[in-house]
Amino acid sequence: MYLEFFESKGHLAMKSFSLVPHNDNSLLLINSGMAPLKPYFTGQEIPPRKRVTTCQKCIRTGDIENVGKTARHGTFFEMLGNFSFGDYFKNEAIHWSWEFLTEVVGLDPDRLYPSVYLDDDEAFEIWNKEIGIASERIFRFGKEDNFWEHGAGPCGPCSEIYYDRGEKYGCKKQGCTVGCDCDRYMEVWNNVFTQFESDGQGNYEELKQKNIDTGMGLERLAVVVQDVDSIFDVDTIKALLNRVATLANTEYKKDGDVDVSLRLITDHVRSCTFMISDGIMPSNEGRGYVLRRLLRRAARHGRLIGIEGKFLADLSTTVIELSKDGYPELEEKKAMILKVLTQEEDKFNKTIDQGLAILNDLEEDMVKKGIKVLSGEDAFKLYDTYGFPLDLTLEILEEKQFGVDEAGFKAAMQKQRETARNARKTTNYMGADVTVYQSIDPSLTTEFTGYDSLVCDTVITALTSESDLVEALTDGETGTIITEKTSFYGTMGGQQGDTGVIICETGEFKVEDTIHLQGGKVGHVGRVIKGMLQTGDKVTCKVCEKNRQNTGKNHSATHLLQKALRTVLGNHVEQAGSFVDGDRLRFDFTHFSALTPEEILKVETLVNEKIKESLPVQTEIMTLDEAKKSGAMALFGEKYGDSVRVVKMGDFSTELCGGTHISNTGVIGSFKILSETGIAAGVRRIEALTGDGLMNYYKETELTLHEAAKTAKTTPASLTAKIESLLEEIKALHSENEKLKSKLANDSLGDVMDQVTEVKGMKVLAVKVLDVDMNGLRNLGDQLKDKLGEGVIVIASVQDGKVNLMAAVTDEAQKKGAHAGNLIKAIASLVGGGGGGRPNMAQAGGKNPAGVDACLSKVAEVVAEQLN
Repeated sequence: MYLEFFESKGHLAMKSFSLVPHNDNSLLLINSGMAPLKPYFTGQEIPPRKRVTTCQKCIRTGDIENVGKTARHGTFFEMLGNFSFGDYFKNEAIHWSWEFLTEVVGLDPDRLYPSVYLDDDEAFEIWNKEIGIASERIFRFGKEDNFWEHGAGPCGPCSEIYYDRGEKYGCKKQGCTVGCDCDRYMEVWNNVFTQFESDGQGNYEELKQKNIDTGMGLERLAVVVQDVDSIFDVDTIKALLNRVATLANTEYKKDGDVDVSLRLITDHVRSCTFMISDGIMPSNEGRGYVLRRLLRRAARHGRLIGIEGKFLADLSTTVIELSKDGYPELEEKKAMILKVLTQEEDKFNKTIDQGLAILNDLEEDMVKKGIKVLSGEDAFKLYDTYGFPLDLTLEILEEKQFGVDEAGFKAAMQKQRETARNARKTTNYMGADVTVYQSIDPSLTTEFTGYDSLVCDTVITALTSESDLVEALTDGETGTIITEKTSFYGTMGGQQGDTGVIICETGEFKVEDTIHLQGGKVGHVGRVIKGMLQTGDKVTCKVCEKNRQNTGKNHSATHLLQKALRTVLGNHVEQAGSFVDGDRLRFDFTHFSALTPEEILKVETLVNEKIKESLPVQTEIMTLDEAKKSGAMALFGEKYGDSVRVVKMGDFSTELCGGTHISNTGVIGSFKILSETGIAAGVRRIEALTGDGLMNYYKETELTLHEAAKTAKTTPASLTAKIESLLEEIKALHSENEKLKSKLANDSLGDVMDQVTEVKGMKVLAVKVLDVDMNGLRNLGDQLKDKLGEGVIVIASVQDGKVNLMAAVTDEAQKKGAHAGNLIKAIASLVGGGGGGRPNMAQAGGKNPAGVDACLSKVAEVVAEQLN
């Protein structure tokens, strides 16, 4: 009724979007009708029409602890919405909401009460003057109730419509009216008028493009129309709840505690069914964890009310039957939904009995000790060993008035993560890391068809997330797809795997790497960029043509390179490893000395000659013996089967190779060696570029050259001459600078010979200068020694707030016991520093200029102690 009504008002009725947000990292799950339409509101995408209407499936878990305990809380709901993107505004929105509720649904106008934002006189006038609602029946509420705002961004006032359900639902308190917390006045409609842009600091600007975002909970409307207590009494949801009660051999509204479980299971099974239909799989993080949490809560409450055996799939069948008309994807994904529910319930059943027994023992122990809080370590042990999520432990203990040390649990979790990270190099008894890929059915294999075509139609045979075998992957998730056939080349023999996309009717997967798995399987590793892919889907594999072509150029170039190296250096050259992808190539080979520039040039020239000759690249399958007779080079240590693939490039190169190549060498274009280095004893490495990679390298080099020339204020052609000229200038300036510094140091020192004192018959000079660096102090020391003859010299300088100290001791002074290094050590502490040196010369630095005078005063005392 709702969708058809708004279609009659020029709206485009769109199907419900997936519960998995598309390109929206701010949300785990779609939680409102507006959420999937955000790009239209923000202007990032153009809407298919300026007026849109939807019935959107939503999940909210903010109040999960209250689900079941009250009759009004639920995690799954359907949100009816009509939206305007810069088209109609308040007048139409209010008129149509009233028309739909009173004329289409047939609600009594006298039982409907609108509310508006305190300052929204425009909305008040429309309700009062145009709709004809008496002013005393229009309620003005403040920001908390009637202003839609989330931080900075578009926001605005809203106008809600409440329905008076009658005294039987009320609190019977005097003055009970719209806004009361009781169940009498139920909000059924909310018109949000997005008319402002907020800066998040309380400042608002009027938006040029004003929007309408309307929300109405379908279940709430059904509660009103059917005149029932709560959403759990609405006919469709009640049918599911009755099925739960039948499985538990009980009835609804006979026992309060049992009712909590009946409501919780009913709600959670609805949520789980819809989540799995959108490709969400149980896991320990993100939306997968929300699903696992809901599943396990439902499974546990089933046990609490005596449901025997597995029951979630049974109930899910009822959900599918009740909702498949509106959501055909439920019927389409039925097999997968039931399989996932059964597997997850199986997993939980295996651990819950042990976990409950352990938790029971822990409870008894807490009672004995008079403790009310379970330790974080014990809670973590329950999680780590028995698969008990923390929230389940919290829920069970809360029923008995116990708590849990959540901070301790998080600390134990962090410790385990660090231990696991440090132990990642350890292997299992088979000598290899256990990975998710070992869970895949060993009978599955993949046929490679990519030599002849970059596109192939096939079927998905298995899917994995990063940690689990799954039935589906959905928007934004990373994982691996295994197919019956593939056109994607998997990383092997030094060649990086292909990239590209795998697409089907319901989703698109970006392949970022292709790998070989045990048992002849090929894994396509990447992420879902839209929609969902599931096991059994018919898909098309499309390899990125440009990347494959560039990789082929580099791979074919390594074959030419190997032959060129053998030709230039000798037949002792063997391939010792290689790496080729779409950007570059690397080739390791046996040779016992660095290549000379002449040898590198010869190799590079020979490869480029063979590229210019446009040699045909031909492949042939033959026996290993036939291949060897044809002169094909085999890789040292490589295992080959009975039949092998031989790649020939004219009469120049013949090699055994399973990789992909170009059709003739001319396609490579050109070849350039960037570096030649040693990587191990007797093993050298060449890194080189071809095709697009080489052109990009030249572009970047040219850009760098032009930037350098610009900085030097010249042209690229004149850059060398300019650099030589600048170096000469720098050399001359450096020499002049040293002379000036020496002169300044001398000027700063002045005539200090009158400050010479005698200590035990030895001349001692301790002086202070300003702003002289350590190099300058050493030069001054040499000059003062010439003037002083024999003796001890200490010079202190303060520069940029720091102290430089230098001590020089002549030969005669040394013979009498003076020692520059020990002298510096003894006095440097007075300027907050330290240092040392040889008997004839020593230096130190300090941080305390205020101590310079005390430092110099102490020189004579220290020299006196040193002299014989």
